[in-house]
Amino acid sequence: MSAATTRSRTPDRLCAEAVDLARAAAEEAAAPGVVGEHVSAVSEGDRVVTHLFECKEMGYRGWRWAVTVARASRSKLVTLDETVLLPGPDSLQAPEWVPWSDRLRPGDMGPGDLLPTEAEDLRLEPGWSGEDVPPPNSVLRESVTPQALADLVEAEDIEVTAEPDLDAASATTGRGTISAVAEELGMRRARVLSRYGLHIAADRWDESFGAKTPMAQAAPAPCVSCGFLLPLAGSLRQAFGVCANEFSPADGRVVSLAYGCGGHSEAAVMPTPPRPAPHVLDELGADAFSLEPSGDAAAAGAPPPSDATPENPETPDNA
Repeated sequence: MSAATTRSRTPDRLCAEAVDLARAAAEEAAAPGVVGEHVSAVSEGDRVVTHLFECKEMGYRGWRWAVTVARASRSKLVTLDETVLLPGPDSLQAPEWVPWSDRLRPGDMGPGDLLPTEAEDLRLEPGWSGEDVPPPNSVLRESVTPQALADLVEAEDIEVTAEPDLDAASATTGRGTISAVAEELGMRRARVLSRYGLHIAADRWDESFGAKTPMAQAAPAPCVSCGFLLPLAGSLRQAFGVCANEFSPADGRVVSLAYGCGGHSEAAVMPTPPRPAPHVLDELGADAFSLEPSGDAAAAGAPPPSDATPENPETPDNA
């Protein structure tokens, strides 16, 4: 180890003793009563020492005032270098700043929020270029000059009675232009979904409503055979669709064809409601009973004769 390295690690004596100078500089930079006890002196190099003081300011727990002093070679005068407030090993600090594009999560956007898309977003690729330049010899070209039209007529040996006003026709109708045709076909978009954007969207949908979810594992059949499935258009039709079952947990969501739930259209047939058995005891009807006995039975004081008793019973011979 060289002597210069040894000297740099050992605090300079005069700079290390300049505690009062460092405290005065810290109190001048901070509010009154904020600078606390002297913590330590750290060597920053040859004849350069940083004095650390406790910070008693609210909200800065564990922070320290750092005052750096130095002196010139062969000089006994210690001068002030800088005064800053630095965090300590156990200080309370704000988390590391993260750009908004990395902090944004699905569902964070609300009404009125705008989400700008980067110009080099890998999820998108150029769609309709926006250039509306027909071929040079096209009669739909907006920049056709009379001389160019005359040359075209002479070359094609066409008989023209009147010179058409192409600029006026294009400005009033706009029919026949590339932009008009693209807008009519629904393709007038500056950027469209790239192959990378298509893949990450498919992975995200398959993770939420795919074959590996617990709901799909317990389903009686996949969505590919469900009557509530609305297939998508394009290449995604081979793997995804939209669920239209209001009782399904994936209602209105893009689901994989291998996904499934208990709301499958062919999962089970609804059983016929059972009909109640007939009543054994009719408790709904009423039986009529006489509250007073008849006149003959009341006079004799005996119950009326039974229908099962014969009028002239025969006496056995051995009675």
